[in-house]
Amino acid sequence: MTAPGIPTAAISRLITYLRILEELEREERLTTSSGALAERAQVNAFQVRKDLAYFGRFGTRGMGYTVSVLKRELTRVLGLNRSWNVVIVGMGRLGQAIAHYPGASEYQFSYVGLFDVRSDLIGLQVDVPARRDLHSGLGQGFQARTLHIQHIDSLAAFTAQQPVDMGFLAVPTEHAQSAAQSLVEAGVKGILNFAPTLIQPRAKEGGHLQEISDEWRDVMVENVDFLVGMKRLAFYMLNPQLNEPDPEEKT
Repeated sequence: MTAPGIPTAAISRLITYLRILEELEREERLTTSSGALAERAQVNAFQVRKDLAYFGRFGTRGMGYTVSVLKRELTRVLGLNRSWNVVIVGMGRLGQAIAHYPGASEYQFSYVGLFDVRSDLIGLQVDVPARRDLHSGLGQGFQARTLHIQHIDSLAAFTAQQPVDMGFLAVPTEHAQSAAQSLVEAGVKGILNFAPTLIQPRAKEGGHLQEISDEWRDVMVENVDFLVGMKRLAFYMLNPQLNEPDPEEKT
């Protein structure tokens, strides 16, 4: 769960609805309906209305939704109407692929720092997409800019000068926990972890085992494990009869 009463799955579907609204806007559609959104999102219309109702009333009964208005409101709900400064820790192949990916800047995620521990990487230049102009459309207003890979030991000094909201971890499994700790100690409150391991908040010294240390309070960690997805896919390919829809969507 996220906020009380709002399932995490609803947030994921909200992101899907936003992507669909962007498609509709490119198709120059002015209005849409819960049924049309449901068809593209592969859920049912009741699920769409239920998900949107967690965050307010956006449509008119019998009229549906104005595409531009619903897109604007979902962008606001998801926090995509503001800028987010991001650092990447781990600049091997995965880290560099993430740094080059232009999609992040379309939603105001701006790479401001790149970090590693390998001496052969420190100082290398990496071109990253610049933050998109808020007034330009998706896919417009891009300009590349260059960042230099820095040593992870300089992260705290860097964040003291440059506000950082999120850190992306693209490090080997055995270094993920220490890299996450470095981010947290530098004041970073959001971690997107690409390493195939779970990040554990540090326990408070002298406290109960379940009591986390002060610097970990309010830190959010999101795990992105490709292997989990591959293993899940393999299981359902062997057991297609078990690939049932989410019970929440059976309405």
